[in-house]
Amino acid sequence: MPNARKLARICKVLSVETRLRIVLMLIDGALCVNAIAGRLHVTPAAVSQHLRILRDAELVTASKRGYYVHYTVNETTLARWKKLIGEILDTGGRRGGGSLTAPTTRPYHSIHRQSHYKKAT
Repeated sequence: MPNARKLARICKVLSVETRLRIVLMLIDGALCVNAIAGRLHVTPAAVSQHLRILRDAELVTASKRGYYVHYTVNETTLARWKKLIGEILDTGGRRGGGSLTAPTTRPYHSIHRQSHYKKAT
């Protein structure tokens, strides 16, 4: 059963068009920041910020080659994400809800209410 938290993370990472375009470029092969920036017509600083998010999500890996760092797609993570997304799409059309599992945490309102009403000491 897909985990809702994992699926939300995938959607968040890929929800920005520039990041999605970077991933699609890197599927074809390794590129450095400047090459990506040139193809996307954005600044290298913007590309670096997007790559940091993709690295944190373990979707992209970096390897130093001389003076440059080249980025590639992590095929293992990509395959795992593809499987999770496929599971949600396969269960999404069923009547009565899918089979997403929710994390077992306290509801937001109970956490929010507690911090909101603390007395100053």
